[in-house]
Amino acid sequence: MSHPTHKVVVGDRGRVVLPAEVRAVMDLRPGTPMLLSTETDGSLRLRPYRAVADSNRGMLAEIAPKEESLVDELLGERRRQAAREDDE
Repeated sequence: MSHPTHKVVVGDRGRVVLPAEVRAVMDLRPGTPMLLSTETDGSLRLRPYRAVADSNRGMLAEIAPKEESLVDELLGERRRQAAREDDE
């Protein structure tokens, strides 16, 4: 898929102004937190934090145990311990 390109210039103090069209399409507003990374091919990648968070959501779900949750396990252990104390 081809994306439109925009010429930008690095200005005073290293500043780059994002074109209004890009800001509108990406819904970028003053104060929007962004993540800038340098890529191995020498390019830069600029992404809104929300996009980074969305792309990583659920990333660890496949390694989480599918059976009993830790909370359930701890509650069960506490119940067994309480039952033993009642028997004494």
